[in-house]
Amino acid sequence: MKLTGAQALIKSLELEGTEVVFGLPGGAILPVYDPLIDSSIRHILVRHEQGAGHMAEGYAHATGRPGVAMVTSGPAATNIVTPLCDAYMDSIPLVVITGQVPYSVIGTDAFQECDTVGITMPVTKHNWLITDPADIPEIVREAFHVATTGRPGPVLIDIPKDVAIESMDWYWPDSVDLPGYKPTNKVSTKLIKDAARLMSTAKKPVIYAGGGILKARAAEALRELAEMTGIPVVTTLMARGAFPDRHDLCLGMPGMHGNYTAITALQEADLLIALGSRFDDRVTGKVDAFAPNAKIIHVDIDPAEIGKVRRPDVPIVGDCRRVIEELVKAVRSDLEKRHWPDLIPWWSEIRTWQRDFPLYYEQEEDGPLKPQFVIEKLRDLSPDDTIVASGVGQHQMWASQHWKFDYPYTWVNSGGLGTMGFSVPAAIGAKVGRPDRTVWSIDGDGCFQMTAQELVTASAEQIPIKVAILNNAYLGMVRQWQEMFYEERYSEVYLSPDLPDYVKWAEAMGCIAFRVDSPEDVAPTIEKANAITDRPVVIDFRTDYREKVFPMVPAGASNSDVLPGPTPNGGK
Repeated sequence: MKLTGAQALIKSLELEGTEVVFGLPGGAILPVYDPLIDSSIRHILVRHEQGAGHMAEGYAHATGRPGVAMVTSGPAATNIVTPLCDAYMDSIPLVVITGQVPYSVIGTDAFQECDTVGITMPVTKHNWLITDPADIPEIVREAFHVATTGRPGPVLIDIPKDVAIESMDWYWPDSVDLPGYKPTNKVSTKLIKDAARLMSTAKKPVIYAGGGILKARAAEALRELAEMTGIPVVTTLMARGAFPDRHDLCLGMPGMHGNYTAITALQEADLLIALGSRFDDRVTGKVDAFAPNAKIIHVDIDPAEIGKVRRPDVPIVGDCRRVIEELVKAVRSDLEKRHWPDLIPWWSEIRTWQRDFPLYYEQEEDGPLKPQFVIEKLRDLSPDDTIVASGVGQHQMWASQHWKFDYPYTWVNSGGLGTMGFSVPAAIGAKVGRPDRTVWSIDGDGCFQMTAQELVTASAEQIPIKVAILNNAYLGMVRQWQEMFYEERYSEVYLSPDLPDYVKWAEAMGCIAFRVDSPEDVAPTIEKANAITDRPVVIDFRTDYREKVFPMVPAGASNSDVLPGPTPNGGK
């Protein structure tokens, strides 16, 4: 059967199970958009190529399946670099297809030409420039394989316009043969036994669960391990929901803006069981002072992460779920043979920290609207399995702190790259992937202004997400740093609460919109928003600009120097 390269590309995507593509057409990719008309694949027309990438990320976060985005050459390709880098940092499986000028004119500075493969090489697991239409099925198969195996991540296929037009003899490869790409599948029995032995002697152990738990679909295995041993669990920003927040063994989020107990438990531990976590600087604080008395068991699918920041006592390269399942067997066997240390004294310390340093704020009845109060009301009035997509900054930290994530794959955020503008398009992608779920975008006014135009996409495609703007009229996290570390010299952080008018802007984009200024209006407005299911909803919450995120570990400081912030007894 003869197909054009473009037809072969679309057919290959169909055979890989692609249900939806987020994209925006242009000259170089036009040949591929033509057969898309006759395809079973749903195409969602974005308003900016960055939105296509973040929507694909949100889809992948929520479903575990690779997100697919397709854009044209030149500026379109450069616009999607940010989502590629974001996905690379957070290990999100993406397949991005970019158009390219005809192969015959590459290198002549043709209209909308850029070296897409060269530009994206540092922010993809791999990328391909197709030079022969006969290679398309094989390359598409390889792309999906690379994106979804080992440590997941983004890949890119660059297809020149003339290659898309040329004919090829259709085939579909039976397998993938990549001699240089061999993700680790085996688990070392010896290292599993060594890990169980370390666990059996620890008096202050902590399970340090990272995003790799979710990538490996290991949430159930993690819960089994924790409940079997009684060891407390912290979940990093990328692992929220991997272990239920309401579980007695859960300490919540550690890190620069984690809760005091999670931060301090890591610091005081004598054993860290790091599962799919990478000892990120936002978790460790000053590395030399991080968990100084702890031995380390480090499990990660990526061998490059082992020893990168902290040298482990037991290094295990492997899929988190498989490793944890083997660890459960080893621990069960060990528990039958000998008595493990009693963790009651350790839990007594932990409960004292939880009692003395809870997350705390005060919402006065007639006072300014606190952002934490808004998030707690959103949480309490929405279904338990609501998917929350956040932007980056103060609102991101408050959302992670105050929402209760009891289900995996319900927290969608930009962790490693910290991409402002992530929330709205990511929420759209998550809703496309999980149309049965309520999806709230929790955004800041600074973030919202970067990608709000994608609400036009949501309205046009009938994707009914809900957006809560925590509008404090500032670039809030930057303002907080300037207040605390730059002697209150507020340089270029004021945004204005009224410019733009968020309600009018949202309505112009086809949304229903509300504005909330006072605490008593929060709950009724959220209930109205949750009752609307046929179009996007935006709520402009006018929040207190003076509110800061606590706890906080100052940049470069030790976690032992954490600033707990206000406490119920009025202390600091």
